[in-house]
Amino acid sequence: MPLFENKKMKTTNWLIALTAAFASVQVASAADVVGKVTVAGTPSPEKVLPMDPTCGKLHPGEKPTTTFFVVGPNKELADVFVHITKGLEGKTFPAPASSAKLDQVGCIYVPYVVGAQTGQTIEVHNSDPALHNVHPTPTVAGNKEANKAQLPKSPALKFSWDKPEVFLRFKCDVHPWMFAYVGLVDHPYYAVTGKDGTFKIANLPDGNYTLEAYHRKGGQVTKDITVKGGNVTVNFEIQAK
Repeated sequence: MPLFENKKMKTTNWLIALTAAFASVQVASAADVVGKVTVAGTPSPEKVLPMDPTCGKLHPGEKPTTTFFVVGPNKELADVFVHITKGLEGKTFPAPASSAKLDQVGCIYVPYVVGAQTGQTIEVHNSDPALHNVHPTPTVAGNKEANKAQLPKSPALKFSWDKPEVFLRFKCDVHPWMFAYVGLVDHPYYAVTGKDGTFKIANLPDGNYTLEAYHRKGGQVTKDITVKGGNVTVNFEIQAK
């Protein structure tokens, strides 16, 4: 083999190895933040929703209630919006191409709490055989209010906002018990706890951050965390009210 070809192969192999090493460093420089949110104390009893006859027929044999505190058998707390509040200053993140989704099922918004990023499309569906009006009521300056009728099982309505707002409220004026809330932030590092109280924020770069767990009724709890070379576990406890 000619000498220059041998040198070329060595250079190519060296570049491949360097690229692989760089990639491994990049992977190692980000980690997942995981944890669980529980509730302290006993929440107030939920209230039966004052559904009209049309919506009531969609729930035979049951009486739906409010879902202010969705608590598991071991005090696991659902619908907590967990997100980074400090440590990302000066960084910008493109809005996801995928949409966040809300649905109206049995005259109830599902899910009750959803996370989204500024600039991201939020789709609202109507799976009911009933007319709804979708009425987001933001309170942050620059986020515009809207109010749109939505016929039964009609195409999704689409919304987006450019300013962070936790919680941005959706309601239905036709059915005044219907509410949903969007945790809207300007980065992708957020999660909403499930019924088991757990959350996962993926691929957070190494650094020092403030992490907030925000429950709409129970309030906010924050913890300072450091991400460096591995996953981080953070648990929160929110006081019942």
